[in-house]
Amino acid sequence: MTAQFDHEKLRAYQEALRFVAWVGPIIEELPAKLAAKDQLDRASTSVVLNIAEGNGKRSTTDRCRYLDIARGSSLECAACLDVLVARQKLDSHLTAEGKDILIGVVAMIAGLIARFAIQTNEDQASYSVETAGA
Repeated sequence: MTAQFDHEKLRAYQEALRFVAWVGPIIEELPAKLAAKDQLDRASTSVVLNIAEGNGKRSTTDRCRYLDIARGSSLECAACLDVLVARQKLDSHLTAEGKDILIGVVAMIAGLIARFAIQTNEDQASYSVETAGA
């Protein structure tokens, strides 16, 4: 895939897409009435969409907010995998690969948030008001 948009160049975005591709066949095989199936589908999609949308925001505060949502959705995906293992719908050895991808995604998103948060929290220049006649 040739990157046409800025978010496509982000490794976090690429890895989030890798997770979506990895989890897709698993989602398809799960029983339809299983709540974790729908939640995993929505959360994995949310990671990708929020990285893309956040990267397009001009305000660093908005950008960090969307990236934080993407990070939370990544953790939600990991929790969904745990639920599916606990309910004996997936094998823990199978989910280990997906969790490895998610660990990387979470770390990269956290790095992006930290980078933008530093820009937001830079010290403000001090301005002094000179008094007349001084």
